[in-house]
Amino acid sequence: MVGYVITFMNIQRAALLSLIGGLLVQPVFRAHAQTSEGAGVTSTGSADGTRGPNNGSPTLTGARHPLYRLHKSDVVEIRFTFSPEFDQTVTVQPDGFVALKAVGDVFAEGLTISELRGSVRGAYATILHDPDVSIVLNDFERPFFLVGGQVGHPGKYELRSPTGVADAIAIAGGFTDQSKHSQVVLFHKVTEGVVEAHLLNVKAMLASRNLEEDLELRPGDMVFVPQNRISKIRKFLPVSSLSTFFTPAQF
Repeated sequence: MVGYVITFMNIQRAALLSLIGGLLVQPVFRAHAQTSEGAGVTSTGSADGTRGPNNGSPTLTGARHPLYRLHKSDVVEIRFTFSPEFDQTVTVQPDGFVALKAVGDVFAEGLTISELRGSVRGAYATILHDPDVSIVLNDFERPFFLVGGQVGHPGKYELRSPTGVADAIAIAGGFTDQSKHSQVVLFHKVTEGVVEAHLLNVKAMLASRNLEEDLELRPGDMVFVPQNRISKIRKFLPVSSLSTFFTPAQF
């Protein structure tokens, strides 16, 4: 009888140990299952253009290399592989259309070359069977900047390489005797109707031989060099008395 009691106690002890062991092992298996599920998810970053579920990186928006879109006065050459009689060179008109042989006008302004090719194919599909069209951009408006005010040669210049305000003034013929070197203005168009204006002391930059604060131009920017005070009143004062009121260091 004593042996049965001891055996029953051993069974109870074993059951209790098994229950405790199961409770301890269960969280481990749950954690392992969560790790296994997570292993099947690929963590992607913003460089892949997708939002990663684990790192919360933002999705990239917009094209990295935007295609050129046609503007007014751009010139394109249109070629037909199997119908060369329709080959032509056309210019985007002020209204944004191009005039095509036999089919009339097609809107082109704001389109990429690929989009214009689709429009031309659609227009000629009415008279040709599955036309094979290729389009080449022959001439377009190149990036430019403007320089106005008191410079040697005010005007419009092509922006072919990185150019600062001091470079732009030199390209436009440099300052004149009437220039206000310390208050050169850089105008930059942000959006339609919104323009930024930056005031630069080009005189101080050149005097210090340090152009680190010079701003680099962007396409469409305008540099304006104002007239200095002495030149505004020069015509009202005798030449002999100018030095009495002003010194060159003021400008």
